[in-house]
Amino acid sequence: MQDTFVAVWRGANRYRASGEVAAWIWGIGIRRLISRLRQRPKGIVRPHSDATKVSAEDEVLIGVEHGDLGAALGRLSPDLRAVVQATVLDGLTTKEAAMLLDIPQGTVKTRAARARRELREALA
Repeated sequence: MQDTFVAVWRGANRYRASGEVAAWIWGIGIRRLISRLRQRPKGIVRPHSDATKVSAEDEVLIGVEHGDLGAALGRLSPDLRAVVQATVLDGLTTKEAAMLLDIPQGTVKTRAARARRELREALA
């Protein structure tokens, strides 16, 4: 969280006031989190014991990063992957995702539909 606030402080001049401040900060936080997750060494598996509880969100992120879904997401174009990231993994609305990605709301919806179709085909 501290990393996010430092990034917000350093990048405050980039806020365009065209949307909710919370959505802007959320986007920064998510990108920082994803960056940290990508820096983790591959192949390290955490034990699932009573002493080490893994949250549901961590389980989903691990599955997305290392499972069939992760491979399918990796094959999407960067534009489609960004929309899936914002709307599905980050939980943003299409309006929030449009502001975050700086594209029209209709484009977010179109790309989301195309991404779902491509993911369905890849996972079938």
